[in-house]
Amino acid sequence: MTETADAALLPNCKPGARPANPRFSSGPCAKRPGWSLDALSGALLGRSHRAPEGRARIAEVIDRSATILRMPAAWRLGVVPGSDTGAVEMALWSLLGARPVDVLAFESFSATWANDIVSQLGLDARVLTADYGRLPDLSTVDWSRDVVLAWNGTTSGVCFPSGDAIPAERDGLVICDATSAAFAMELPWEKLDVVTWSWQKALGGEAAHGMLALSPRAVARLEGEPAPRPLPKVFRLTSKGKLIEGIFKGDTINTPSMLCVEDAVDSLKWAESVGGLPGLIARSRANLAVLAEWEAQSGWASFLAENAEDRSSTSICLRITAPWFMGLDAETQTRAAKDIADLLTREQAALDIASYRDAPLGLRIWGGATVETADIVALIPWLDWAEREVRVKYS
Repeated sequence: MTETADAALLPNCKPGARPANPRFSSGPCAKRPGWSLDALSGALLGRSHRAPEGRARIAEVIDRSATILRMPAAWRLGVVPGSDTGAVEMALWSLLGARPVDVLAFESFSATWANDIVSQLGLDARVLTADYGRLPDLSTVDWSRDVVLAWNGTTSGVCFPSGDAIPAERDGLVICDATSAAFAMELPWEKLDVVTWSWQKALGGEAAHGMLALSPRAVARLEGEPAPRPLPKVFRLTSKGKLIEGIFKGDTINTPSMLCVEDAVDSLKWAESVGGLPGLIARSRANLAVLAEWEAQSGWASFLAENAEDRSSTSICLRITAPWFMGLDAETQTRAAKDIADLLTREQAALDIASYRDAPLGLRIWGGATVETADIVALIPWLDWAEREVRVKYS
């Protein structure tokens, strides 16, 4: 009897239990365990963010973030508009131009930075590419140039295994988009010069606010070699040739949401309660470990990231590799992959886990620290159930 016939004849019973929290979206991500609206009861609503209390609350986000992430004391950290995208674009437009650029493009967002550097800024740039599931060849990077990279590819599930490839002594700046890595992975601060992230990823916070961290080398570039282009107000980090220090002390460029600020404070306090960065990393790695054990014997799904050492523990991306699926034409594969994700949504077993629109067909499961490992364990039988339901439909 064939596999298809077996699937058609045997009952496909639904698993007995669902994840307590089926939110596995890769952004905005799951709120921290136990979160409720009561966590926002102290928000400074109807108050100016420039009042002493407002500045203090924003400064608290900055200080707690820097402490948890073990950011060097000499670095500056500020809250900026536009989420991680705004923080990255601010860095690109404000800092690039003094040197040629190497930009690593290996998934959707890093490809966007490459396009902006080449097509919008028109800089002397090399784009070092890799297919989804791989990192570019790091031995080809010229660290005498400015280098732009994503530490974790949110849409490909591939991350830098360490900072070993980056020389401590280098002529160029390293601008790092760390939005799906901060608070879930170790960042080698001594090898980086600009680091950006947003609240809605590993902290499970709300959207629209970005974080921008600058090393002393980045500040020296800003003050000593001003950007060779006009900058809109929301991108300006200097005034009269000097860094605008207020940005990094709670004086934001534009008006932030104090409701979101309160939520960020709450998530940072929770991060401290689970052991700070080591505790957050351990929780995320435990989630990846459960999925890795299942993937090794699933028979129908494989990690998009081929090398285990490059595999993200946050944006965990899976390809559908079952023979029945691979035998379908491209249009039917698209429908089948969507059917799996839609079926899980209808059953309230997993929400928002379809692969990113530009990525290979499959599933993307957020495994950051705000996701309970017990929910990953409960999800796995549902993945197999949904695959089998769809397999029968297309066989």
